[in-house]
Amino acid sequence: MIDHDSKPLCASSWRRPRARLLLLPSLILVMGLDGRSDAMHPETPMPRTLFAFDDTDEATWDVVNDGVMGGRSAGFVTVADGALRFTGTLVTQGGGFTSVRAARAVDLTGQVGLELRVIGNGRQFEVEVNDGLGNFGRAVSRRAPFPTSEEWTVVRVPFSALRSSIFGQAVNAPPINLARIRGVGLYILDGQDGPFHLEVDYIRAYGPEE
Repeated sequence: MIDHDSKPLCASSWRRPRARLLLLPSLILVMGLDGRSDAMHPETPMPRTLFAFDDTDEATWDVVNDGVMGGRSAGFVTVADGALRFTGTLVTQGGGFTSVRAARAVDLTGQVGLELRVIGNGRQFEVEVNDGLGNFGRAVSRRAPFPTSEEWTVVRVPFSALRSSIFGQAVNAPPINLARIRGVGLYILDGQDGPFHLEVDYIRAYGPEE
């Protein structure tokens, strides 16, 4: 006997459950791909603090005086009690600079500049960021000035403020390559004869949101 009140199944009524069943594996597949993508390309936190000076063996800081140019300036550096101390006497005749430098290989891509907590005797110093660029066998220096006072002060030096030079002479050079930083240096060459002192509590990189 045929039940005339029953309705035949239409195509959509039997395909809909199948579509729902196919949707779940698709979502699982998409989620799985996203998970594998994150695993293959993890977000690696970039180093922020380059030097904290908590350990005297943290880095070797070398003094480079203007004696390489016939000058008579003298600089000295120590790392103790959680700070770097750069002291000495600047003699402008014949040279006019002294500096301390340390190697630090780091990728600073995406960072905006360097932040330093410093105290000094009111003289102007400069920070150098070395990305290994050379020109005809000579290293290109990337430097920018920062002030000091007799109280601890936090100063920021944006990478956009760095100026390129070779032996003090300005040169045209491509922008600094933040992906291959090789070292940091501190200079005094403010054109004033006499003693100087600088203490640095830390050197760190800062980003655009800070």
